[in-house]
Amino acid sequence: MTEGTVFLNGDYVKRSGAKVDIEDRGYQFGDGIYEVVRVYNGNVFTMDEHMERLYQSADKMKLKIPFELKDFTSIVFKLIEMNNVQEGIVYIQVSRGISTRQHHFPAGDVPGSVVAYTKEFKRPVKSMNEGVTTTLVEDIRWLRCDIKSLNLLGNILAKEEAASGGHFEAIGHRGETVTEGSSSNAFMVKGGAVYTHPATNLILNGITRRVIKELADAHGVKFVEKTFTVDELLSADELFIASTTSEVMPVIKVDETVIGQGAPGPVTRKLQEWFTERIEKECNKLQV
Repeated sequence: MTEGTVFLNGDYVKRSGAKVDIEDRGYQFGDGIYEVVRVYNGNVFTMDEHMERLYQSADKMKLKIPFELKDFTSIVFKLIEMNNVQEGIVYIQVSRGISTRQHHFPAGDVPGSVVAYTKEFKRPVKSMNEGVTTTLVEDIRWLRCDIKSLNLLGNILAKEEAASGGHFEAIGHRGETVTEGSSSNAFMVKGGAVYTHPATNLILNGITRRVIKELADAHGVKFVEKTFTVDELLSADELFIASTTSEVMPVIKVDETVIGQGAPGPVTRKLQEWFTERIEKECNKLQV
């Protein structure tokens, strides 16, 4: 891993010099929020949507971000330039700050802690072309999955179950109702229509999910925000998951059940094509 420059509480410092206090509430309680922004060809993708969601998560947690949205956005742009990121991500994290350990919020004058860093990350082209396998797991997460918080233990346990079984992702379900992946939204295709869980407190309303909805609407593909069951998922014509780093990722097998023809389906392929076109359209110039 290259040294790189990170942003830490108002300063740009070398990665090796970036230190977090042991009483930071993000470290001790997971009391914070985060975002992951995609960079293509040195340009950011859906930056506004990610930053707006960061501030929305902060509002839901009564957390004060110590920068105005416009200023914070400029910080991220500068970090990308300083590290000369061409294809990768920017990780952004805000905690409630440093305070003597106590469960209730610290005094109002305690500023939030802000960390941001970049990482090279290639598009998962091979997996997108061939499709991936997944496993089903019971969704044991808390009931505010709409907040992109640092509390990811349920997600981590699900992802580990998938990884230990040789799968790309774990798809969660509460009882018989499918929710989403451990780090992605889940979609099924039936009769040419795309179905996905409504954007309630039980899922994160992914930015890639929103782009997919826009693309489906623009090209006349029926997009239905409606719950569906595990049995419906297993009998779907096509399945795919989506996230900032996975983009539109076909699912060809769930545990022992082969989905469709065992290869990425036509609707998924079209969405991949349109998604790539959106990237090429939006990432033609870095706006500083």
